[in-house]
Amino acid sequence: MADDDDFDGLSLADLRRRRSSKWVTYSPDVLPAFVAELDVPLADPVRHALHEAVELGDLGYTEPAGLPAAFAHFVADAYGWEVDPADVHLVPDVMVGVVEVLRAMGDPGGGVVINPPVYPPFFVDLPEAGRRVVEVPLAPDGEGYVLDLDGLAAAFRAGASAYLLCSPHNPLGRVWREDELRAVVELADRYGVLVLADEIHAPLALPGARHFPFPTIGGDRSVAFWSASKAWNLAGLKCAVAVTSGARGRRLLARLPEEVAYRAGILGVAAAEAAFTSGRPWLEAMLRHLDRNRRLLGELLADRLPEVRYRPPDASFLAWLDFRPYGLGIDPAATLLDRGRVALEPGPHFGRQGAGHARLNIGTSRALLTEAVDRAAAAVGKS
Repeated sequence: MADDDDFDGLSLADLRRRRSSKWVTYSPDVLPAFVAELDVPLADPVRHALHEAVELGDLGYTEPAGLPAAFAHFVADAYGWEVDPADVHLVPDVMVGVVEVLRAMGDPGGGVVINPPVYPPFFVDLPEAGRRVVEVPLAPDGEGYVLDLDGLAAAFRAGASAYLLCSPHNPLGRVWREDELRAVVELADRYGVLVLADEIHAPLALPGARHFPFPTIGGDRSVAFWSASKAWNLAGLKCAVAVTSGARGRRLLARLPEEVAYRAGILGVAAAEAAFTSGRPWLEAMLRHLDRNRRLLGELLADRLPEVRYRPPDASFLAWLDFRPYGLGIDPAATLLDRGRVALEPGPHFGRQGAGHARLNIGTSRALLTEAVDRAAAAVGKS
């Protein structure tokens, strides 16, 4: 079992030995806090599963093995969601799964609704599926955002046949309430829309928030996509699942090409099975660390960058920061990189609504989070 302090233990020197995108994209004088990778030690159950596979030379073609049953047990225990393992289909990652389900659905050129500011691949991958992106931006609501239900109704009424819902939302960290999701289901039922729920950040719901898996509310109107990759930091192992709870979803997933599952990695399956089966104590300790970090970020911003607008996320390790009061232009991350040598994810990558914003990764040690804010403050002359 991980101790809470384990998540502050990795040194910057050790992290710089990594070869993932976070640590090789920029020169060594830049502190990276952009891409959604965690600066954490590997969970012991995952480490042991990977070591065993390598020692056995178990690196052949991929089969789902025990992953569907492990996933079904995890969501039943965590959310009360009863899933038949036969309804859990292996895909290489969430966005590949989304693209393949849309292809199986047909409707070439048809509209798919998204809610910007939102995960950048939504804009890129939907056209890959032969679909048209229909933007229904989130509606500002005080210090946060809500789903624009009137906008969704208008888009569905105009003919959009699918809705790609980011739940929990990236980059805002919103965990949608049950009543919000039920309103989406009512609209989807009324207009015959299929909801594709990207729930990759669901295991990262932080204390005080409750995630509702969309199929527990939407039933036959939905397909959900899950992965252990964000919660246990396994993105490079290439493994996710597409899950349904109804006849329509079963028909769609049955039409996925056989090759889709084989594009997942066998080590990804082993790691995900271990994470869902035995990785929950590690995850709970890590969530306590992230809870402290989201509060620490609020304190640091109040002290160093008091004009930045920040709503602590309900889920995940990503913070959406509004730098517009500082007048840094459309892309404040460019200024922070140039003057402060700290890399945040540029807000415009998430759509036009991201102008003047940047996304900060808080999934690191408290020392490195503090340094990231210090560098950002220096960049705007507020240190």
